Amino acid sequence: MAVVLFEDDLVSQLFPISVGRAAANISCGGFTLVELFRALGVRPHLTVRPHLRELLRADGLLTDPTGSDTLLRVKPGEALVLVNARLVPSVAAVERVIGLARDGKPGIVRSGDSVALAVLAPDAPPLSADARPAEVVEFLGGLQGAPLEAELPLFQFPHDVVRYNLTTLVGNLEFRLKQGSYREVADGVFAADDAKLGQYCVSETHNGPVLLDRGASIGPYCFLRGPAYLGPGARVIEQAAIKDHVSLGHTTKIGGEVEGSVIEPYTNKQHHGFLGHSYLGSWVNLGAGTCNSDLKNTYGHINMEYHGRKIATGMQFLGAIVGDYAKTAINTGIFTGKTVGCCSMLYGFVTTNVPSFVNYARSFGQVTETPVDVLTATQARMFARRGVEQRACDIRLLHDMYELTRHERQMAGEPLSL
Repeated sequence: MAVVLFEDDLVSQLFPISVGRAAANISCGGFTLVELFRALGVRPHLTVRPHLRELLRADGLLTDPTGSDTLLRVKPGEALVLVNARLVPSVAAVERVIGLARDGKPGIVRSGDSVALAVLAPDAPPLSADARPAEVVEFLGGLQGAPLEAELPLFQFPHDVVRYNLTTLVGNLEFRLKQGSYREVADGVFAADDAKLGQYCVSETHNGPVLLDRGASIGPYCFLRGPAYLGPGARVIEQAAIKDHVSLGHTTKIGGEVEGSVIEPYTNKQHHGFLGHSYLGSWVNLGAGTCNSDLKNTYGHINMEYHGRKIATGMQFLGAIVGDYAKTAINTGIFTGKTVGCCSMLYGFVTTNVPSFVNYARSFGQVTETPVDVLTATQARMFARRGVEQRACDIRLLHDMYELTRHERQMAGEPLSL
């Protein structure tokens, strides 16, 4: 079988998370969708938006599954399965997809108004390997197929990443423990051979395990309450509190108190401060004392605002959604249920959603645009600190992200005014 993870037109609804990130590379429950398929023995192919192709090819994640210009040139008798890249990366969902793919019976699984999965018949029309989201949607709209029975949840809005992290992390960690080689270094705390647990740590794991992947480390005097996942090379510094459904990507550096949150690779939250029920993209840095609120004073459900549209989440606890490369100054306070655009820099109190590529100091009466050249220089310095090479495709992506988010900073050609 050949599995293709496709981006549809609703991937932009996941901004700021998906501005510079393929939907299949969004972390949730300790996995990305690509990682989980590979862990289950399937190497998926991706169709992504044009501005991401060069970067994903450089990272070895984007290949042509056919050696031609269409997706349908597969081996005789092999099923071709299109899977929505917004699929929540849970073991149960991906195992169900693989089961339907191996069965090979043509049909379609829908999640709301979206196609979650399509098993194509041998006579299905061709689809370009470089299809844009709109072209994929048009292609899927022309397919004829019987409905297939499966529960395949999709990310609809950014806060869904936080929501599904709470429901999938335990099952995904149990899968990792069965598949990997871990030693139990404390009650319910499991570590890869080269992971380290500091002295005088206290763990509470009756709701789920704490798993330290290869090269991860936890400093002394920490409090750990599972379920929690520390990716490869993740570092939790001394006297930190990691509590309930925390998922840390590789090469992260974390301190203070973190609860119910997803943190993508290469992000720093080193100092004291609270982060609750939030999502942080990659290469984010939270300054000392930065805190966010994840509960309204009324204890009511939290509404999010995306692109001027209010969305009821039904969630009582929900913090911030922070895009890639965002930075906060010391003692920044982020109000409940706010989105922070990619490549933005925050100061003081964050009482509104923050556009991408701005210096946000609204409490001081200043919101100004940040030139992309400033971010390019910042990226070079950040990469050098982590021993990562800054490539032409990394720089190009910043420029593309700047253009993709221009509408957030300007309306009808008017200068920035917030």
